[in-house]
Amino acid sequence: MLDIRKSVAALAMAAGLAGMLGAAALPARAETLRAVMNSDLKILDPIWTTAYVQRGFGYLVWDVLFAVDEKFEVKPQMVDKWEVSADKLTWTFTLRDGLVWTNGQPVTSEDCIASIKRWAARDSMGQKMMGSVAALEAVDARTFRMKMKEPYGLVLESLGKPSANVPFMMPKKTADTDPMQQIKVEDVIGSGPFTFVASEWKPGEKVVFVKNTTYKPRAEPPSGLAGAKLAKVDRIEWLWIADAQTQVAALQSGELDMIESPSLDLLPLIAKDKNLKLFDYNPLGGQFSLRFNTLHKPFDNPRIRYAASVAIGQEDFLKASVGDPKYYKVCKPMFVCGTPLAVEDGMENILNQNAAKAKELLK
Repeated sequence: MLDIRKSVAALAMAAGLAGMLGAAALPARAETLRAVMNSDLKILDPIWTTAYVQRGFGYLVWDVLFAVDEKFEVKPQMVDKWEVSADKLTWTFTLRDGLVWTNGQPVTSEDCIASIKRWAARDSMGQKMMGSVAALEAVDARTFRMKMKEPYGLVLESLGKPSANVPFMMPKKTADTDPMQQIKVEDVIGSGPFTFVASEWKPGEKVVFVKNTTYKPRAEPPSGLAGAKLAKVDRIEWLWIADAQTQVAALQSGELDMIESPSLDLLPLIAKDKNLKLFDYNPLGGQFSLRFNTLHKPFDNPRIRYAASVAIGQEDFLKASVGDPKYYKVCKPMFVCGTPLAVEDGMENILNQNAAKAKELLK
């Protein structure tokens, strides 16, 4: 059962990446952006963890073959053009010209093939796709083919998936790392809009990025995670402050420019400060999830799980956990309301706090 709340956030890292930041001080610094993310960054490998802070790290440092735009349509990112054979068994991808790694080497087909294989070894959607793949082979430096054992309808959706684990493209040397081992700090070599400054990384304190001057953005305007990624600042600093109230105090004093995920109970305080602004970076919102432990009684019984779902009141939960209705909305579908897969069918009789009906079901 998923409860939906509106997320408050600011601009996306000043890099055209949607859905990353929170409350912002006005005006922000012109050259350096200082932000507190949703958690501290302790791992650098985006294939190793599904943590959202790592996903944000990945989108700054690396790039992707395809990306989802604001209409949830898959668009090319590193790819210039692609085609699929009439029998749907051969996909051919050609990279954009001028893509280079931060070490000066060009992005190649071999890099992408190795990256896809490593990502697919850890990601469930990648594993599913690769179950239908017979081979990945380079045609030339910028073109590679994916040959299928059978037609598979979610190739672009798999390569363009927007969340953890994201299929970020890496140099072959990095992507050849055992998927069950984390990549080394010195192998964090990207082709995205920013470059990770390894020498300034202090876990529990600070992560630093500088503008990648060799990055070549797409010509299309930014849209969702697709289109041009335009770096509007020279330097980004993620500063870790564990306490939510201290985060807001730092924002008010000008020590910070943004907070990605302000504490819900502090939103009214932020909203009252004329020098701060709350941004709703994702109008679809985020999710609360309630999961039953199906390994033990009584919730190993699906009928009892259903009775509990009938007894629970979603809106009461949202009032208690979020408070102000400006920051939440009721939504029953398993997929986020407003997205293509959001379906209300079968949800009418649950999450309405009908205790009487739940007692009948238990009997």
